[in-house]
Amino acid sequence: MDGSGKLSLEEIRAFLAGTAPLEFTGQGRAERYAWVEQTLRQHDYQRLGRAGKGLVRRYVAKMTGLSRAQVARLVSGYVDNGKVQPQAYQRRKFPARYTAADVTLLAYVDQAHGTLSGPATRRILEREYQEFGQAVFQRLAGISVAQIYRYRKTAAYRKRNTSYQPTRPTPVTIGQRRKPAPEGRPGYLRVDTVHQGDQDGSKGLYHINAVDEVTQWQVVGATPHISELWLIPLLEAMLAQFPFRIRGFHSDNGSEFINHTVEKLLNKLLIEQTKSRPHHSNDNGLVESKNGAIIRKHMGYSHIASDHAEQVDQFHRESLNPYVNFHRPCGVPEETIAADGKRKRVYPRYQTPFEILRQIPGWETFLRPGLSGAELERQAMAQSDTEAARDMQQTKRDLLAHIRRRSA
Repeated sequence: MDGSGKLSLEEIRAFLAGTAPLEFTGQGRAERYAWVEQTLRQHDYQRLGRAGKGLVRRYVAKMTGLSRAQVARLVSGYVDNGKVQPQAYQRRKFPARYTAADVTLLAYVDQAHGTLSGPATRRILEREYQEFGQAVFQRLAGISVAQIYRYRKTAAYRKRNTSYQPTRPTPVTIGQRRKPAPEGRPGYLRVDTVHQGDQDGSKGLYHINAVDEVTQWQVVGATPHISELWLIPLLEAMLAQFPFRIRGFHSDNGSEFINHTVEKLLNKLLIEQTKSRPHHSNDNGLVESKNGAIIRKHMGYSHIASDHAEQVDQFHRESLNPYVNFHRPCGVPEETIAADGKRKRVYPRYQTPFEILRQIPGWETFLRPGLSGAELERQAMAQSDTEAARDMQQTKRDLLAHIRRRSA
């Protein structure tokens, strides 16, 4: 039977009670819905009584093959707006928590800090909002590390955001071959040298990197040569930049540190000198990791002539060192021992060296004479983390541009 003609309610009742087969000839959903709308309109569905409405619904269900629930939805739509039409599909999705502006802000922070690890970046975002009151960071202050890495892969983020001299061993028996034991006290330094390469017979400058083992407080200096004449004044200046008294000085076996002149300086300052042990490659691992994460990241690997050592040392002293110690979070290691005796080092929190220093019980008692905790607090809060990073990056760009002009 062709279902396009109008049937009376009595004919519909007889049809539903009969056994003769009847099917709708429309093939597509649009034709099917058009027939349902036509049928409801022909029978003036909204004016029918309860029994008549039920009869029409059963008739529509049998003719179209739709379920009772589907027919109910179509009829309800017809009653509301006078039409039977398919409902537009809407993909279910989670509400967006972060905006495009937040992604741009994340790229801005990463550009300023040089794209630190996810946990370090998250800590900076927290500090920008909680410590420095930057309202624009309110949403990003609660972002997860995984979400940071996901955003770093997006096109929007990417749109907004690269000569070697080995250590010279020496047989001089100066310093004890053992690992320092700070026992939670600041002032035990790990020291290493980073060479900025040679080019066409021109010697590159040297960076001297000193990192406190407990707080990871870091002081970097630069010198044109690592002979005793140049190195001793630089070491004295670097030791004075640490806010606490220095108790230990640990280096590898390079002759720039293992010599009688450095030994005399350290003895005068009552600083214990130790050096790395053979077959213990991790003895100086802390400072060596900072060589790559700080010095190589900011100064690169290309040649910088020794003539520029004074300007580079000034940049380290006035820009890089304050940024690293007051505004750049680093991983705080904790060592766990499993049931089988295996040791595992984990990094459950990221904090700036100054934050780590403040958490030491009685930390102000370790400070150098004449330096107060309030003065360090003032330095830490003078700028937000990202403001300090931007200033440091601009100073670095100006320095490298000056070096290129002089080298041309």
